[in-house]
Amino acid sequence: MKKLINDVNDVVKDSLLGVEAAHSDLVGVDHDNKVVYRCDAPVAGKVGIISGGGSGHEPMHGGFVGEGMLDAACAGEVFTSPVPDQMYWATKKVDSGQGVLHIVKNYTGDVMNFEMAAEMAAAEGIRVESVIVDDDVAVENSTWTAGRRGVGLTVLLEKIVGAAAEEGKDLDGLVALAKDIIANGRSTGMALQGCTVPAAGKLSFELADSEIEVGIGIHGEPGRERRGIGTAAEIAAMLTNPILEDLDFAGSEVILFVNGMGATPLIELYVMYGEVAKILGAAGVKIARCLVGDYITSLDMAGCSVTVLKADAETLRLWDAPVVTPGMRWGK
Repeated sequence: MKKLINDVNDVVKDSLLGVEAAHSDLVGVDHDNKVVYRCDAPVAGKVGIISGGGSGHEPMHGGFVGEGMLDAACAGEVFTSPVPDQMYWATKKVDSGQGVLHIVKNYTGDVMNFEMAAEMAAAEGIRVESVIVDDDVAVENSTWTAGRRGVGLTVLLEKIVGAAAEEGKDLDGLVALAKDIIANGRSTGMALQGCTVPAAGKLSFELADSEIEVGIGIHGEPGRERRGIGTAAEIAAMLTNPILEDLDFAGSEVILFVNGMGATPLIELYVMYGEVAKILGAAGVKIARCLVGDYITSLDMAGCSVTVLKADAETLRLWDAPVVTPGMRWGK
């Protein structure tokens, strides 16, 4: 194992020190609770939005804290859910009296711990609502979940709902918006090779040079099937066709998100984007906006994921709204 680390036990701690050093103009870090928060939190009159999960998916979630997106993000250890105390601290930190929205990916530990944190906050009079992202069409249940996993759609949801919160939409309105996004977005992913968790020191799974894993999760877990490697066009079809079969996108405008899993060069992601775009075009789907790059990763996994989200005029307006975070920035 070759890693740019000091000690396998200090990777998350040291990374958060680096985040603070690099982006102190945008975010603060509570190192005891491992929470990244907006420098101006709580923002008066604004619903607070928090998310979080195991580390190793950077820039999600800590890289998406700032104006127009999240108010705070809780960092668990690598591929390990944050604990309720972290989420509770973050909830109190961002509450301005307008309530707090928890954005939760559908993994058993995340769901359970966010529920506990919400109960703790409610006991102090803080209104908390939660939405659970479950966009992965690859598997219905897995080692990590009951039901579908939450993957790439989480990034798009945090951006769109974050913009609405910045404009002053109330908590009920944000919940309704988030649920609409969840209902209208689908994702799936693939790997050319597994990832190496520092504490394990070896690949999460190994593939022959001629193999790929289709339907992978974001925690280094294998997918739903192992296939022989094909061309980019063939792999794009393996990812995109199940999305189109799961939800009718025909005639819709969409946001297309082609995401790198951590070790795939951008040149290859654009090859994949072009092939996915051809498939969507042939299916009568119009790409209105796009996002290409590493936004929800699995450490150093080689591979990519595809997310397609139906987007009406209001969704596109919120997508285009200004965002100022370490990992995503436009409009200002």
